[in-house]
Amino acid sequence: MKAFTAIFLGLGSVALAAVPGFDISNYQPNVNFGAAYGDGARFVIIKATEGTSYIDTSFSSHYNSATKAGLIRGGYHFAHPSSSSGAAQANYFLAHGGGWSGDGITLPGMLDLEGDCTGLSTSAMVSWIKDFSDTYHSKTGRYPLIYTSPSWWSSCTGGSSAFVNTNPLVLARYSSSAGTPPGGWPYYTIWQFNNSYKYGGDSDTFNGEYSQLQKLATG
Repeated sequence: MKAFTAIFLGLGSVALAAVPGFDISNYQPNVNFGAAYGDGARFVIIKATEGTSYIDTSFSSHYNSATKAGLIRGGYHFAHPSSSSGAAQANYFLAHGGGWSGDGITLPGMLDLEGDCTGLSTSAMVSWIKDFSDTYHSKTGRYPLIYTSPSWWSSCTGGSSAFVNTNPLVLARYSSSAGTPPGGWPYYTIWQFNNSYKYGGDSDTFNGEYSQLQKLATG
């Protein structure tokens, strides 16, 4: 991951190039992946799991359809930090679609951090995220993407910089500009900039060339 990080250090917070993508869940049961690809999208992040008891009902069909359309794709896990350990949730995610393989079309899994801080202190939250991240890395050799907003990261981790050198940032900020990334990340890897997308889900953009997106998928 440190080698991958170095590839992007020259990008800063403004993309020199951009690759369109989107993210979806069972709230979008019918997605025209072929049309999305034809309209320029090249990646999609698909909800797989929550906590240790929920599997997204549309994950398998979404994942298979995205693959057939030629999209680089990956799964994401909606975190419930107060319900079980980070390791337990990482293992559940890995067992139900969140794995990674170096086939060039699979993104590392994404940890979705949003909502309230579930009663955890900032230090306990950082420890929970590290537990999830380290477990995922130990099983796949990759660190998960971290999805968060500046406000959540500030409130729930105290603006921790613990993941800057390991975990790519997926920035949630619905605005015309990405602004300053939280937690000391020098740039975002993916920016979720709108909570709608014409083919379903949220609109995302990758901060780099398509070849760099492929590098993220390949490892």
